[in-house]
Amino acid sequence: MTYRFTARAATGDEEFDEDYRQAGVAEFEDGSGFILLFMSGIEEADEQDVDLAQDTHCLVTANQGTAYGCVREVAVRDGRLRVVLDPAALDDLGLEDPVIEAVLDAPETDVNRMCDVLRRILTYGRADARPALVDL
Repeated sequence: MTYRFTARAATGDEEFDEDYRQAGVAEFEDGSGFILLFMSGIEEADEQDVDLAQDTHCLVTANQGTAYGCVREVAVRDGRLRVVLDPAALDDLGLEDPVIEAVLDAPETDVNRMCDVLRRILTYGRADARPALVDL
């Protein structure tokens, strides 16, 4: 099954002083409702991150559900963001459906920035946890 919603907010941010990137979408303009927030470090992962399998991207959902390396595919086409998740991560994320589609009803500059940062997030860390498809 597919979970569908309209994203009225999109963001992409890189904090080099704090060593993180984040990009995501939210159902409502104030950042509330259903959200998908993708995050990664900027610097190479340290030994502790590797030991904890946190040396890759992570995804956070509205209720703070979090999973690392769980994105299998992500694409933006025809004004829609489509994300395919590893079914094994659904419980950690508090989700029922491994496929999520968001109609992007946010300002074009925000969507472009989100895509730009998300591209870098999904190439962070170990190669075996990177999505098979990134089309942004």
